[in-house]
Amino acid sequence: MSAKILVVDDEPSIVKSIQYSLEKEGYIVVTANDGQQALEVARREKPNLCVLDVMLPSLDGYEVCRQLRQEMPIPVIMLTAKGEEIDKVVGLEIGADEYVTKPFSLRELLARVKALLRLVNRYNEQKQQQPDKIEIGDLIIDLTRHEVTLGGKVLTLTLKEYELLKLLALNANKVLSREYLIEQVWGYDFTGEGRTVDVHIHWLREKIEKDPNHPMRIQTVRGVGYRFERRTRPVEV
Repeated sequence: MSAKILVVDDEPSIVKSIQYSLEKEGYIVVTANDGQQALEVARREKPNLCVLDVMLPSLDGYEVCRQLRQEMPIPVIMLTAKGEEIDKVVGLEIGADEYVTKPFSLRELLARVKALLRLVNRYNEQKQQQPDKIEIGDLIIDLTRHEVTLGGKVLTLTLKEYELLKLLALNANKVLSREYLIEQVWGYDFTGEGRTVDVHIHWLREKIEKDPNHPMRIQTVRGVGYRFERRTRPVEV
């Protein structure tokens, strides 16, 4: 069954070109031209992925993304004409899984769509091979509900953050290289984006560490990668 993708942009020419490219690859495409309509279409159509512009009428893309993340666990690729680093940071903070700056190539966008959908499919296929829950102290990763709680409070994680945390936790006390994390979580070549893992680790630490500047759970192994510690004292290698 073909994946259904919601494309949201207030520029008809952009919507048309993205829709054509996606449908050519066999995807089902539904569209919206403003933020409020995007939420209505998402609730009605239950898409597998959303390509979302930042600058939208009625509700901007950041608010749409925030509400989508609260209501459904679908990956979100944000589109924007802005290129400042702060905008990417905001996009990551409110739940975007990818961030593509206009003008962009349709080939690049398709690659990111395919990679995110592969990630979702791999997650679904691996469900039965994994425990129902991973419990490390007061951190609980519920793999059946796709939910993470810390001290009983549900955390809001992006798909990438969730997959990264799950992979680290399933391999607790083992050192995982950045290259391995990129291969397993992103699933395609991140040429020129070597700090992508570091950025996502930073956001994870902000959400699960008592003191992100002195992390106890996710430890950095200099020159190699990261290790999820079961111990309660910070260890820097």
